[in-house]
Amino acid sequence: MKILVPIDGSKYSMESLKVAADFAKIKDANVYLMAVVSYTPDIDLEISATSRDHLLERMKAYGEEILSKAKQVIASYGLTKVKAVLSTSSSVPDEIIDFAEKEKIDLIVIGSRGMGATARFLIGSVSQKVVTNSPCSVYVVKKLPE
Repeated sequence: MKILVPIDGSKYSMESLKVAADFAKIKDANVYLMAVVSYTPDIDLEISATSRDHLLERMKAYGEEILSKAKQVIASYGLTKVKAVLSTSSSVPDEIIDFAEKEKIDLIVIGSRGMGATARFLIGSVSQKVVTNSPCSVYVVKKLPE
């Protein structure tokens, strides 16, 4: 079994690591930790190309930092079959879905940020798009333990 855990550093995505670890222990699964840096190279931010590249590098460094923290959480559960993936894409949900298809992922465990209906309608939600278009089952972590 293969489990994909997209992480963005939020409390919900970090909680999804715990849920995924529980599944992985039961099923002796491979766990893929994925951080996606959202980036559109042709966007006009009225900054120089050098500044834009520097911004991308800082975003990638943040992605590596979250992956490192996620690996520590997963390791604390005694799991060893773990791979970390840092990706850059103009669409975070599409990148998650494409990876799941390519790697033949069996389960995606993803955190929900709990946005209100208005915000979700206006900007969309990564977890909503993944649930709708995923090639496999998706477990959405909606509530943090109290």
